[in-house]
This record gives sequence, structure tokens and C-alpha cells, in this order.
Amino acid sequence: MILNVASPILGFEHIKSFELVEIDQFFVRLQSKDDATSFTAINPYALRSYDFEVPTYYEELMQINENSALRVYNIMVVAIPLENSTVNFIAPVVINLDNKTLSQVVLDVAKYPEYGQSERISDFLANSEESK
Repeated sequence: MILNVASPILGFEHIKSFELVEIDQFFVRLQSKDDATSFTAINPYALRSYDFEVPTYYEELMQINENSALRVYNIMVVAIPLENSTVNFIAPVVINLDNKTLSQVVLDVAKYPEYGQSERISDFLANSEESK
């Protein structure tokens, strides 16, 4: 699926479209259609409780309403072993499947202090193992 960038991924403002490539039920790759840039992203709900409000600016920009089909992913820095990878929870990538738009939504750190920019996946795997 090709997605048009409504609000860019920080530092990659030149990229105007991405291809969404599903790797499995947890991971996707966002492959730039403009150059060789590629991001690995994760479904945050596979790791933790993750709740935020899409700010009005992004709702208007992406034409999001209460009936919109949305997906949320968080960009990660992949490491070996995978448990050492880090996830950016403070700037989710929101996708509106209805009109195939994508935005990186930068959340207000004061409103969402529980979300960090570089959180280790292993911190969440330990919590999910304890709850079993």
C-alpha cells in the first residue's frame, strides 16, 4: 500500500510517500518511494497499553473522523538481539487507511510523560512475561 505523507517523519521532510510493507502481525517496514530510506516500525499495542489523542491539527490534515480506519505504529531502532531494540513512543506514525495518508504525530511530553523517545523493547517483554 502506498501512503502519501501529510506530515513528515522528523528529519525526513523530503520524503513525500511511503510503501507500507507488513512483515508480520507486529512489525512493518515503511519504505520511501523517493529514495532508499526505510524504517522498521512496531504495533505499540503488542507491547503495552498505548493511548493518546490525535491532535486536531493532524485530524484536519489527514481528514480523520470517528469512522476513519486508522493504524498506529512506532518507529524503532533495530538491534541484535531484538530485545535491545528501542521504540519511539512519543512520536507515533498514524495512518489513515481511508485516504492513504501518513503523519508522524509528535505528542506533548507534558501530557504524555509515560511515553519516551527511546524505550527498550526488553522492558516490555519482562512485564508481559511477569503477567503470564
